[in-house]
Amino acid sequence: MLKALIKPAAIAASIAAIITGASLSNAQAGETCMQMGGTGMANFVPQDDGTTTIIASLTGSLATTSGTITAQRETSSGLEMDMQHYFMTDKGGFIHTRDLGVLTAVPGKKERYMIEITYDIQAPASSGVLKGFKGQFKSYGLVDLAKLEGLVRYSGEICKK
Repeated sequence: MLKALIKPAAIAASIAAIITGASLSNAQAGETCMQMGGTGMANFVPQDDGTTTIIASLTGSLATTSGTITAQRETSSGLEMDMQHYFMTDKGGFIHTRDLGVLTAVPGKKERYMIEITYDIQAPASSGVLKGFKGQFKSYGLVDLAKLEGLVRYSGEICKK
């Protein structure tokens, strides 16, 4: 009888840990971690100074972002972009990231790229519910630079002590 009760309790505890984003190793290290995940619909807005601003509404852990492409390089498979983003939550949190975007050209689709971005949090520039969080998260998706739009899926885990 005891075995029958322990097994469902262990499963429920495991599910609760997954849902809340908690992990035993992080708890033991005295860290608070937050699972990052959601989607974004980006619009690229060329500026008069030659830079491009990125504005996106987000679902999931974050609510919105704005960003800037600070440099762009052609590669053998497409483009590389240095970027920075400012992410906000709907609960009063804010983080600033410096990023690398790798764009791989889609064969036969002019100005369409598969994109992968690594977002590195700049810890001093965080506030509210995100104050003190460090680390990085990633996204991947598709952008159409001819139409100046894109769709990405972001995920990862950020932590603070």
